[in-house]
Amino acid sequence: MYVAVVFLPLLGAFIAGLFGRTLGDRGAQLVTCAGLGGSAAMAVGIFLDVAVGGHAQTHELFTWISSGTLDITWALKYDTLTAVMLLVVTLVSFMVHVYSIGYMHHDPSVPRFMSYLSLFTFCMLMLVTAGNLVQLFFGWEGVGLCSYLLIGFWNDRPSANAAAIKAFVVNRVGDFGFALGIFGIYYLFGSVNFEAIFAAAPQHAHETVQFFGVSGNAMTIICLLLFVGAMGKSAQIGLHTWLPDAMEGPTPVSALIHAATMVTAGVFMVARMSPLFELSETALMVVTVVGATTAFFAATIGCVQNDIKRVIAYSTCSQLGYMFFALGVSAYQAAIFHLMTHAFFKSLLFLGAGSVIHAMSGEQDMRRMGGIWRHVKITYAVMWIGSLALAGIPFFAGYYSKDIILEAAFGAHSAVGEYAYWMGIAAAFMTAFYSWRLLLMTFHGKAHAEDRVMAHVHESPLVITVPLMLLALGAVFSGIIGVGAFVGEGREGFWREALVVLGSHPALEAAHHSPWLVSLLPIIVGAGGIALAYGFYVYMPAVPLGLARALPAVHRFLLNKWYFDEAYDFLFVRPAFALGRGLWKDGDGAVIDAVGPDGIAAATRSVARRMAALQSGYVYHYAFAMIAGVTAFVSWYMFLYQG
Repeated sequence: MYVAVVFLPLLGAFIAGLFGRTLGDRGAQLVTCAGLGGSAAMAVGIFLDVAVGGHAQTHELFTWISSGTLDITWALKYDTLTAVMLLVVTLVSFMVHVYSIGYMHHDPSVPRFMSYLSLFTFCMLMLVTAGNLVQLFFGWEGVGLCSYLLIGFWNDRPSANAAAIKAFVVNRVGDFGFALGIFGIYYLFGSVNFEAIFAAAPQHAHETVQFFGVSGNAMTIICLLLFVGAMGKSAQIGLHTWLPDAMEGPTPVSALIHAATMVTAGVFMVARMSPLFELSETALMVVTVVGATTAFFAATIGCVQNDIKRVIAYSTCSQLGYMFFALGVSAYQAAIFHLMTHAFFKSLLFLGAGSVIHAMSGEQDMRRMGGIWRHVKITYAVMWIGSLALAGIPFFAGYYSKDIILEAAFGAHSAVGEYAYWMGIAAAFMTAFYSWRLLLMTFHGKAHAEDRVMAHVHESPLVITVPLMLLALGAVFSGIIGVGAFVGEGREGFWREALVVLGSHPALEAAHHSPWLVSLLPIIVGAGGIALAYGFYVYMPAVPLGLARALPAVHRFLLNKWYFDEAYDFLFVRPAFALGRGLWKDGDGAVIDAVGPDGIAAATRSVARRMAALQSGYVYHYAFAMIAGVTAFVSWYMFLYQG
């Protein structure tokens, strides 16, 4: 069971990918869904055995690399952190696989799509069960590759190809930092196995190393490098630009990548490496500030986006910011708790958006929707549930996990904790606002779609709505079910040694003793955000347009996503293209080719042309040449003889 849970999706991907034409669309769907269904069922059993029963274990499969002192075994590590991730990844992925049967049924490449989905899930499962950093990096790069394939799945669209390349390149930036962090760990500890690293970590807490000519604390440098990798994979500010463009992929891809799997890999990795991060106050401060800034930054952009999937994408970016500043104040349990609840309600929102797009004949612009709730009542209901959970309204899942994160940030009693708390409060207000903006623009008000589109608006089939309803149950109940074990009184017995928190970081304990206003404020601002959205889009619909016209610079700034793409284009893309064009035209063309093959060819042609000119066809020309030659030869001979 512990091996099959990981490799069943790989088997499904292999069969669907290689034998898809023989199996057909339905066969590929059945094979991959059966594989994920089996993995999800086994993940439930593993969760009960490992997380609830406390039977942590490691299954060694074979020796992978043995070279000098580097000894890497391919092993599957199961502790509470792994069990939680397994449960979340397999359940959400299974729902996405089933949903894809209905959503992608018109696509000409169904077997390829289902194969990519299953391969993506296998790589994510390999990542979360890794017993060492190299194996984790294998899964890390695997999900990066699969995200490239899935985002660019519709490869006849230039925008999809560009988005896939962008995601791949931006993630390579983060992955380079992650790789350097792994090298640093091996340099410092002489091992990449988690047990050996964690056991020796306290002994190396105060060691210094030289890095690019600068002497610094080894643990801080390593943790910051690891965090760079997490920033890329989990779309934190600065390395977030790939995330909104990834919406070019099919909606099931958006749900899988942006809910429970790829974007949470960075959160998982930092939580897994908590024994190292706990030894570096500087690294924890950086994680807190970056996470809090991302939560605020992404929420501001979500308030003005008009593409239904991009609004939810920026919401994902913002919620990941919450998870990271929870990690930064050492509330690792709260971060993973929010990861779990977020997986359910965010995948619900993405798949619900897909159901809306399906009903609207492919339309994604919310300005061209409206007035459709009576035609899609199931989708409407689940989108409400997902939005209530996202906004942190009692007593939905997001309320429990977001609330404890904000309380932990306040309870850290530090400057960065205070900053994170207030950024989180501001983001909570905007989250509620843009969530209801989405609901009201999409489902209520006057219909803005063309008559031919409105005539075909209908509820999605059961193969789409059933996964939505099951995920809605998670969005409602996962918080209240998990709060006690994840972050409540039972947290120590639940997590055991999976997460390490030093006694000097009591943020989570302090969260349970926060002043009542600290706990109540997120609910107040959430209700305020909902009320403001109702005021703007129901009672005073002219106000948003008036604000945009009154503050054009602010509106443009937010609509253009703080101009990150434009700045990167100016600082990196254009210089890179100019350098490449210069090396191509001036270096390769003017120097290498001109002197090398092209130059030799030109010289050969010139000599041949001159030689050909001598072949005139006139006898007296040839006679003259012969006489000249004889004269030259005799002159040369006489010169030598006389000498």
